[in-house]
Amino acid sequence: MTLDDHAEDLASDLGVDKQEVKQGLENLVEYSVPVEEAKQSLRRKYGGGGGSENTGPSAADIADVDTDSGSVTVTAVVLTVGTRSIRYQGDDHTILEGELADESGTISYTAWEEFDLEPGHTVTIGNASVREYEGRPELNFGESSTVEQADEDLDVPYEVGGDRDLAELRAGDRGRTVEVQVVDVETRTIDGRDGETEILSGVLGDESARLPFTDWNPHDELAEGASVRIEDVYVREFRGVPSVNVSEFSTVTELAEPIELGGPTRMELRDAVGRGGAYDVELQGNVLEVRDGSGLIQRCPECGRVTQKGQCRQHGEVDGEDDLRVKAILDDGTATVTAILGRDITEQVYGGGLEDARQQARDAMDQEVVADTIREELVGGEYVVRGHLSVDEYGANLEATAFRPADDDPAERAEAFLAEVDA
Repeated sequence: MTLDDHAEDLASDLGVDKQEVKQGLENLVEYSVPVEEAKQSLRRKYGGGGGSENTGPSAADIADVDTDSGSVTVTAVVLTVGTRSIRYQGDDHTILEGELADESGTISYTAWEEFDLEPGHTVTIGNASVREYEGRPELNFGESSTVEQADEDLDVPYEVGGDRDLAELRAGDRGRTVEVQVVDVETRTIDGRDGETEILSGVLGDESARLPFTDWNPHDELAEGASVRIEDVYVREFRGVPSVNVSEFSTVTELAEPIELGGPTRMELRDAVGRGGAYDVELQGNVLEVRDGSGLIQRCPECGRVTQKGQCRQHGEVDGEDDLRVKAILDDGTATVTAILGRDITEQVYGGGLEDARQQARDAMDQEVVADTIREELVGGEYVVRGHLSVDEYGANLEATAFRPADDDPAERAEAFLAEVDA
């Protein structure tokens, strides 16, 4: 049935003007309320319908809420509250979003109206719809929902408030607060929803990690080297890692004491891949293989993609520009990743520059000889690689920012491993 059909049937049942009912349905559906729940809401509004359709949504523990729950009522503690402006179906909306918790678990939420939500308060939310967000259920509540202070406070085993270290952030987090140093920052002009827009982008760091960030409403306080407290940020995934997003509703305050920066996070490959990606991570393993597409390569002058036999996937036949890179399979016994070394690191590994590689290829009349030289140098050795790991349907790829031979003693590591197993 179309929305017009639903409106006609409902208007007939309730004895209400069809256009008025249709407008009400459209408003609710626009806020992600399922059609059947929207019809229930309008029946309650006009006092008609009776029977099972007039029964309110059942109370549920958060752990029992899933994407098939439809409409529910929950009593929970507000853990975080963030504010954001979004554009939905051509209109700008200011929404509240964050995380709720009861004794059974946590769930994210989006509130489409200005409800009284404060971190630490226990509230009962009636007639909240459930949708899927970032692969998990999320509560949505708007004009057909109610939010009231609960009669009794809940004691939940979760931290109230949004303060987090960078290493604790995950894609989908909203209403978070971080204290960080601005490691790098640049001003960029993008084609935004209102035309050309100036934004800031760069890297934030603290003692736990470093992460990329975007400031969609540039704050002067976000200058390179500054230590700041940023309240009300949200986190998206960018190339497989969390990315901090600063908005017009974020508050940026300079700190009196500088934030110390930690080094890269050392991880086993299994843990890094299992997280779905990591920014500024350090991995150690043996190079098992130098893959095809390494050594002396050609890139499209338009988009930078590697060409195959003079062909770019996007721009067709092009006159490719020479470059150097390595795609090495790194293995530590727990998992494998493809470490991608750019020109600078490849030159160090190869022992020569781009012109040296060209000359070797001309002498051999085969550019594959450059990759063979690199294979002889790398395969079988153990290395430490620092960089940014992304994981997608094509596998795990580590964009290297540093590369060096491992300098620890394998015998000592083996003894430590055996001691851990015995313990």
